[in-house]
Amino acid sequence: MYRIIHGETHDLPDVSTFIETLNRLDQSQSPEARGLFDSKAEIVVARAPGRLDVMGGIADYSGSLVLEAPILEATFAALQRQADRRLTIVSLAESAGQTLAFEMALSEFENAGEPVDYDTACAGFQREPSQHWAAYVAGVFLSLMRERGIRFRDGARILISSRVPQGKGVSSSAALEVAVMQAVAAAFDVTIDAREMALLCQTVENRVAGAPCGVMDQMTASCGEADRLLALRCQPAELLGMTAIPDEVAFWGLDSGVRHAVTGADYGSVRVGAFMGYRIIAEMAGLKVNVSATGAPAQIDDPRWGGYLANVTPSEFEQHYAARLPERIEGAEFLSRYKGTTDKVTRIAPERSYAVRVPTAHPIYEHHRVRLFAESLQGKINEERMRLAGELMYQSHASYSACGLGSAATDRIVELARAAGPEQGIYGAKITGGGSGGTVAILGRRDAGLVVARLADKYALETGYQPYIFSGSSPGSAGFGHLRLMRNDE
Repeated sequence: MYRIIHGETHDLPDVSTFIETLNRLDQSQSPEARGLFDSKAEIVVARAPGRLDVMGGIADYSGSLVLEAPILEATFAALQRQADRRLTIVSLAESAGQTLAFEMALSEFENAGEPVDYDTACAGFQREPSQHWAAYVAGVFLSLMRERGIRFRDGARILISSRVPQGKGVSSSAALEVAVMQAVAAAFDVTIDAREMALLCQTVENRVAGAPCGVMDQMTASCGEADRLLALRCQPAELLGMTAIPDEVAFWGLDSGVRHAVTGADYGSVRVGAFMGYRIIAEMAGLKVNVSATGAPAQIDDPRWGGYLANVTPSEFEQHYAARLPERIEGAEFLSRYKGTTDKVTRIAPERSYAVRVPTAHPIYEHHRVRLFAESLQGKINEERMRLAGELMYQSHASYSACGLGSAATDRIVELARAAGPEQGIYGAKITGGGSGGTVAILGRRDAGLVVARLADKYALETGYQPYIFSGSSPGSAGFGHLRLMRNDE
């Protein structure tokens, strides 16, 4: 049986459940899991939660303020060092007895003694789709090699167990990356503060896994605090502190059953359109633009908005730029006229057509909405403030749909929430994260849990899908820290 020799459980019930999973590995039906750990060596355990995107969502990559809540569901990573410089990774699937397994030599991340570049690593993981999941785990080692100059003289055996559902828009990928990064840092004695850990994990997702996410997911998984909203200005990752959720207020997440992925074309094309819009606005505003002949991202000397589209005010946008932006533009035409954008993550496909005006407007207005939403939750809460906050969520949802990131399923959940209304304690609802399915965030009075359950049941009767209800909160990986376990079978 494993016992904790360092760290604490923080009274989280899933911690003891995970330790019991470790105790039962010897009885696992999977040979990869059964023989994974050396029973005589220490194991490091880290935990990172998923997140509920309350406000901000896809505006994070444009520099918006976002408000994120760490959820109760979390991912665990258990790590044991091994001497042969190999990574052996086993992920326990939700169905008992099923596992995913991956193995590689750390030398595959090296070329002539130096770390390989991210593009090479990303291409390697994409060659075999069934193994792509391992990029989110193994990529942690490459990011530390490249960004921190760390030379790993040992390899690692890693066990992953997650209760953060995949494809539901609550950032299972960030929870995975952060849990693994925390475990690696503890096991290899690497000092990384919570903010840097989030940025390194974003690099893993962007550059190794090839998913063009912003930074809010990793920041919440790393820095979040239970029962508080993390307030983050994504410029690039300015943590403004934690906003206490008033006693009268609660948030829930309702899973639509429609799978979401930030690797999808819709999310990526909306992001490209927003960066196109910023590039065009910069030229309209007379800002100095430097474009590299090598195809590197453009550089804009922007003392006016600090390089972030979200800093353009709604009034500026409407008065000077909105009508002059194209509704759509072909990738080839944009590249011919403007050469490129400032985005380091996405690439413009010449043969594709991109919406520009609406994706550009979204982060400008969303930044304004999020600031008003945050102010509405401060001080004494009353009916007027609750209705204002709810209306801002409905506006955000409508803007997602205008960008093409809505779905019939999430629209229906929002309609059910609106129909329940303040009379039943429900004030607002919106699609979350990257959109195009996933989870809907719901704002209500704290005593409205039964109403949310009834909404879920009504949705189930209409669609045949019983939604998972996200409720409750837990600390980010920094607040949890890490555990050190040793086996004691005497």
